[in-house]
Amino acid sequence: MAKAEELRGKSRDQLQDELVALKKEQFNMRFQRASGQLENTARVRQVRRDIARIKTVLGAKANEAKNA
Repeated sequence: MAKAEELRGKSRDQLQDELVALKKEQFNMRFQRASGQLENTARVRQVRRDIARIKTVLGAKANEAKNA
């Protein structure tokens, strides 16, 4: 689980890359859940929240850039 403070220290490109990786993982987990192969069901929630955290930090960075 990524902390918001750790995410703020990363560049926009790093955050975008991490977001893409998490979305791919989320996509794969959806198929695993549908086929009954998903073992760690708690990971679904964790990934969803990490995606939200990254989007929040990206939004804040965009807002900073716009106001600066």
